[in-house]
Amino acid sequence: MSRIDETMEFIPVRIAVLTVSDSRSVDEDRSGDVLVQRIQEAGHVVVDRMIVRDERDEIASRLRMWSETPVIDVVISTGGTGLTGRDVTVEAHRDVYEKEIDAFGTVFTMISMQKIGTSAVQSRATGGVANGTYMFALPGSPGACKDAWDEILKWQLDYRHRPCNFVGIMPRLEEHKRRK
Repeated sequence: MSRIDETMEFIPVRIAVLTVSDSRSVDEDRSGDVLVQRIQEAGHVVVDRMIVRDERDEIASRLRMWSETPVIDVVISTGGTGLTGRDVTVEAHRDVYEKEIDAFGTVFTMISMQKIGTSAVQSRATGGVANGTYMFALPGSPGACKDAWDEILKWQLDYRHRPCNFVGIMPRLEEHKRRK
């Protein structure tokens, strides 16, 4: 069972929040607000926040830029993970990923099933890694952002989480680039 090892020191991670929307402004971005609040309450640092349109190239460009920014450890996007024609966030994420975290979507679906039943099949939440930066694409609803943060990311982004966590392996994410 997972647990927090209180004998270890907390290590804050630096997170950028990206909202994908054709219609929202920062003032109307409830999902982004939920993420920012929870990230800060957990003791992490929000280093950037932005809204981009539902355009695959724009989303991928922003993800690439942030993945190449040394002060960003994690990017969390919200919106555009559904099934409609304008939902291209997952494709943009996959354009950028070097490795996909397949189980992230699976675990998110399991959590969503408990909350919204079979409607959970309509989400395509995903996670991956690019340039040593973790990236997660969450649905655009505040509830989905709460579920993903409270049930998965809060724990996996806490270095003290046992038996393992994303932070503990951060230094090794780019070890393949050092191989000769």
